[in-house]
Amino acid sequence: MTERLQKLIAQSGLCSRRKAEELLLAGRVTVDGAVAALGDKADPAVQTVAVDGKVLNFDEEKVYLMLHKPRGYVTTLCDEKGRRTAAELVEACGVRVYPVGRLDMDSEGLLLFTNDGDFMQTMTHPKHQVDKVYEVTVTGALTGAETRLAAVCELDGEPIVPAQVTVLERRGGQALLQVVIHQGKNRQVRRMCAQVGLQVKRLRRVAEDSLLLGDLPAGKWRYLTKEELHALKGREG
Repeated sequence: MTERLQKLIAQSGLCSRRKAEELLLAGRVTVDGAVAALGDKADPAVQTVAVDGKVLNFDEEKVYLMLHKPRGYVTTLCDEKGRRTAAELVEACGVRVYPVGRLDMDSEGLLLFTNDGDFMQTMTHPKHQVDKVYEVTVTGALTGAETRLAAVCELDGEPIVPAQVTVLERRGGQALLQVVIHQGKNRQVRRMCAQVGLQVKRLRRVAEDSLLLGDLPAGKWRYLTKEELHALKGREG
């Protein structure tokens, strides 16, 4: 069946549709050896689609898993600085999978991996408004911190959707906050905290939509259950 190339590339699990469009605009996609353009279509049953010369496989079984990313790991498939990567922790799944969104090196918690580009698009595109829940330990200007943090509607001149913020615990000179966002701008929660005079001591993602990190140990991963996947895939369309 003939489909737009950005959709086919996403279905192959290489990346999201948005990233696939960037690949097409950069001239990195070919169909039967000819450079393709944004808007072109192909039939993978009879044509060969490649990115950077690597032929895409459209028949690979789809894999969905959750990793409890520890601190000290970068969210990438490989790192030019030689740092440890989250991808190394899921190599035992036996399939090349890609991170769904990011957690910075100093953050920890729930990180999804998959080779299903459509699923990746559903979980990361702002229009789907997938809630991401973080537990953030902070110090600094704690009085009224939750109110100030929830009022942040701009970062470096760029508008953002305000977060939902709840105080879970106060102890000594620090507080544990629950912060819920769905945009996922680069280091968004840390930047929001810095803007209102809070220093982040620990940041852990504990949920995405209906999916919970639970008691999965740091550094370990597991496959999503059929029930979890069904609930998350209900967003597609």
